[in-house]
Amino acid sequence: MILHLFLATAAVAASAAPIAPSRAIPFRTQTMGTWATVTLVTADSSAVADLAYRGLLELHRVDSLMSNWTQTSEVARINRNAGTRDVNVHFEVALVLAEAARVTRDTGGAMDITVEPLVRLWGFLGGKKRIPTQDEITRTLASVGPDKVRFDAARRSIRFATPGTKIDLGGIAKGYGVDCVASILREAGAKDALIDLSGNMVALGNAPDKGGWSVGVRDPSGQHPYLGTIRLHDEAISTSGNYEQFVDADGKRYGHIIDPRTGWPAEGLVSVTVVAAHAVQCDAWDTGLFVLGSEKARALAKSREDISIVVVEPRSGGGYVVWVEESLRSRFKIESEVVSTLTLRYF
Repeated sequence: MILHLFLATAAVAASAAPIAPSRAIPFRTQTMGTWATVTLVTADSSAVADLAYRGLLELHRVDSLMSNWTQTSEVARINRNAGTRDVNVHFEVALVLAEAARVTRDTGGAMDITVEPLVRLWGFLGGKKRIPTQDEITRTLASVGPDKVRFDAARRSIRFATPGTKIDLGGIAKGYGVDCVASILREAGAKDALIDLSGNMVALGNAPDKGGWSVGVRDPSGQHPYLGTIRLHDEAISTSGNYEQFVDADGKRYGHIIDPRTGWPAEGLVSVTVVAAHAVQCDAWDTGLFVLGSEKARALAKSREDISIVVVEPRSGGGYVVWVEESLRSRFKIESEVVSTLTLRYF
């Protein structure tokens, strides 16, 4: 495997010039079907290049375990064999399966890793995007659901109830990978850094000359970069939204986030952003809360102390309603150029 490491600076070699002030230096690689960036705050980019390389390489390692896009990953091995026999699970995959099971339980099945056959049916995981028939969805649903997975966390074994059942860790593995990178950085003594894997982020310490890191909540209309920003300090964040992958038909847009209980794309929300202590939590929860819809998502988040959320939903007549949980009120800032396009509410 070749890891391509990109530096945002023109030179990384040590210089005889006086040490410059600390600045944010991004290092990038392409993995998990997207771009990953590890930004380290340093006065000497060459001194942290090896650490950045280790962090980015960690994402490739996690991808080799949990990818659905190769035939050599642990997840691919599970999907090939667990429909007919018990399969021993790599200990890290077992950790992710256990976290997914907790969120599946707490969301009433709105987040469910067995959604894989439905995602493939719609063409969002390989193949051509299309709208399946209700009969196709009904048949596929026979292989989907938490009851189709028999996972023994103590023995680290898994078996599927039907041969057609498959798992997809795409809604949680990125968060786990980002947490792994954060652990490497912390163990190496890095205090100020931002890890970003397609919006799955961990913010360590502070950006240069700032208290914490300012992370944007995307403007789904594309007219502006962000609707607002959230200030983070030693926290994680991620967002689920239906504005990137979708299929259009008969004047209607069907997003890629499938409700595993119905087999149809979830409707009603534009995005859900989750802030928590760990990225794996954020990654798992944002999908489940998106599927639940605005009212249920807000009620569930409000009842928990381990997550805080921002919900964006369409506003009647155009624009958006942005719901910000009270725990984030002091850290959420609306961008001035979009004020007229949204209604801000706290809950």
